[in-house]
Formats: sequence, structure tokens, C-alpha cells
Amino acid sequence: MSDLQPLEKIFAGARLRRLRRERGMTQAEAATALGLSASYLNLLERNQRPVTARVLLSLADAFDVDVRAFAQESDKQLLADLREAASDPLLASMELDRIELNELSEAHPRVAEAFARLYQSYRETSAATADLASRMSGPGAAHGGPGAVLESVRDALDARHNHFPELEEAAEALIDQAGIRPRLCESALSRHLQERHGFAVRILDETIMAGARRRLDFHGRRLLLSEALAPGSRSFNMAVVLASLELGDTLDALCDSASLPSDEARKLYRIGLANYFAGAVHMPYAEMLKTAEATRYDVDRLQRRFEVSFEQVCHRLTTLQRPGARGLPFFMIRVDQAGNVSKRFGGGIMPFARSGGGCPKWNLYDALGQPERLLVQAFELPDGKRNLSIARGQVSAAPIGQRPVIHAIALGCDWAHAEKIVHADGLEGSRVQPVGIACRLCEREDCAQRAFPPLNRKLHMDLHQLRASPYSFGED
Repeated sequence: MSDLQPLEKIFAGARLRRLRRERGMTQAEAATALGLSASYLNLLERNQRPVTARVLLSLADAFDVDVRAFAQESDKQLLADLREAASDPLLASMELDRIELNELSEAHPRVAEAFARLYQSYRETSAATADLASRMSGPGAAHGGPGAVLESVRDALDARHNHFPELEEAAEALIDQAGIRPRLCESALSRHLQERHGFAVRILDETIMAGARRRLDFHGRRLLLSEALAPGSRSFNMAVVLASLELGDTLDALCDSASLPSDEARKLYRIGLANYFAGAVHMPYAEMLKTAEATRYDVDRLQRRFEVSFEQVCHRLTTLQRPGARGLPFFMIRVDQAGNVSKRFGGGIMPFARSGGGCPKWNLYDALGQPERLLVQAFELPDGKRNLSIARGQVSAAPIGQRPVIHAIALGCDWAHAEKIVHADGLEGSRVQPVGIACRLCEREDCAQRAFPPLNRKLHMDLHQLRASPYSFGED
């Protein structure tokens, strides 16, 4: 417990309450598990008593909580969202500083989340009003626009730390029932679909599929897959279909618990859960964690071992958060050539910008111009937090007549875990790249790659001086 001594009194009522609710426990049930009285736990949750070393040890035993992480926990994505909102010209005159925002997120995380969501909806609505195409974008507009729908789903996944024990158990049950073995996944899933559900799998020409990659033909009892899909992707899609056929009640229950804002968000979340299940079928939890630790998280070897793509490995690594058998805490992001974020997980580890572009100094964007080459980087955020980033460009087939699709995917974690990752070997002592979340949220001066000034700083325009950065700015 020596690591906790400098922290002195720890008031973590909001974290305790959130942890209890995540476990689906009442205050009385949680108090019994921790060996406390319900009245004392109530005082702890209301920040009327500090969390003692004894309580922290009880948390570690009862809930498999990392004591140091719990004591020092902060939701980086939520803080980034609050900073972005507070820096908006509409609120800038309030002069909300970082200390106040941090106190809000710590003491009242649900209020802070509501504030951040309201600001995101405001931004989305403002953009939709200014842009006719966005304003008439169809489904989802009535609930804050498609962007707000997507963000609500991402937030719901982050709230569960992108880990779903129910889907892990279902995947393990299917593996046993269908007799799935390494390198025989496709044949086993195809047989299971035929024998259990009466669906025959057919691989068809792209022209016949008319741009579709997968189509479930209920009338003809066929699962139609495009020949453009790689073998690993074909079996992945079979598992996605099985999630819909066999896990309807489980998926419904998970969607119900997520408190999503619209039917569109619910459908998108359900698709994400089905994909999660498919990943768990292809990369069984225990075997994936064992292999990852044995290879020191060598993504190339994991790809070969489980016959999956770089993106699938990265996604799966973000989900290894089972109590008592946790992998390293990773974040993941995927962007296209225009910098649009189409996938991201781990906002509690690495804060992501909700709007605007990212930082061109991040090797994530270098990977777009060097497809299939693995790039490794140590980078530091403006707050001094250092991270490891493993990035690769990935080329995917597009419908006939269209250019191939290029995405860049980055897998990352706190630099404190770098020694456990083979790709970080040799980086110690090398230059650490200063990286920002986005220009509007980055306060570094003299950055030659800056595209916009920070939202919460005053511009200083000097006609007689030219610096590396196109913008000079003063204090808040």
C-alpha cells in the first residue's frame, strides 16, 4: 500500500457508486461484500468519509479492482469533452478551469456526462443548421443527428470498458458446441449454421452480390457471402449472423441496459455487440490472453495464430478486461485518409477529440501513406502523459469500380506498460514526439503543423514577426 501514502485522503464517492452500479448491486449488497455497514458505504459514496486503505483492500478482494488505478482514476475522455465544451466561445466567459472541471467529473460524473452530451448535441445541431446536407441527413436527425447517435454508442461501449462477460460466455459455449478449433473456424461455423439453423453458406461473385458483403436469405435459407471477403472475414461474418440467430435475448438485455437515446443508436449498438461476439469466437478469451502475454503482445504473431487482421487483433486486445484475468489496458482508433474517425475504443485511457481533425504528429496518420508497415512511436500529450502507439495502414477491397479503402489503425497504451510489449523494445531513450488531442484542444506553442488556434487562448497577431506556427496566442 506504499504507493497510496502520498495520496493522503481519497474521496471517491462517485467512483464507488459507479463501480457498484456496474456490478448491478444495491448499497446493502455492496456493503456486505466489502465487510462494511450500509450506512458507512452511504457516507463513502456521498464523499462524507474518505476511502481508507482497508476499504481499498476490500475493493481489490471483492471486485478485483486495481487499487492504485482506482485511487488515481480519472476519465480522460470525459475530461477532454468537458474541456472542449468549456473552451467554446459560448462558455469561455465563464472561465471554467481544469480544477473545476476535474472536480465536476469526480464528484458528479453523471452530471458531467450529461453536460458533455448536451454540448455534443449542441455542436451537432449547430453544424446541421449551417449545412443543408447534414440538416437533411435522414434517420437520427431528430435525436441530435447521426454523429450524436454514433457518439452515444461509443460512450456506451466505453462505459462498459468494452468488455461484455455475457458475450464472452456465449462465445465459449458456441466454441464447445460447434467444435471450433484453430484454423478450422470457417468449416465448423458453416456446419453449425446448416445443422442447427438450416442455413447453407454460399460464396458468390461480387457482381451477383451487387456490392453487399453479406446477405441473409431467410426465404431460401442461405447465408450469402461475397467472394471479396477474406477467409477470416467470411467466418467472422458467420459468427455475426449466429449472434443474431442465437443471442437475441442477450443482445436485447444489453441494449436495454445501455440507456441509448434512439432506436437508431440501439440498432448500431446491437451491431457492435454482434461483432464483439464474433471476435470472441475467433479469439477465445483465455487463449488470446495467454498467447498475448507469452508473445509480449506481438500483434503480428497474434494475427498469424488466430488468422485475423491487424484491426481485429487490436479490437480484441481492448476487450481483455475480465476480472481476475485482465490484459493490458489498450485504446484503439481507426481513421480514413481524410482523418475521419470511424472506430475508437478506450476513451478512459486516451482522450479523443469529438470534432475536428487529430494531430498530424501522431504516427496514426503516417501509417496512411505506408500501408501494411508497422510503425511504433512514443508520444506525449500536453498534460505530460506519455503513451505508446503501434500503428499500421490497412487496405481493404472496395466494390467494383471504386478505389481500395485505406484505413490507419493505432493500438496504444500508457507508456508504463511499454516493457511488457515487444514492439516497444529499443524505444526507451529515443525522442518522444509531442502530440496533441486536436489543434483546438492543444496549447503547445510554435507547432509548425498547427491548423487552428486553441479555443481557450487569445490570439496575438504581430504583423512584424513570423513564427513556425501560423498562430501566436497568450494566456487564457
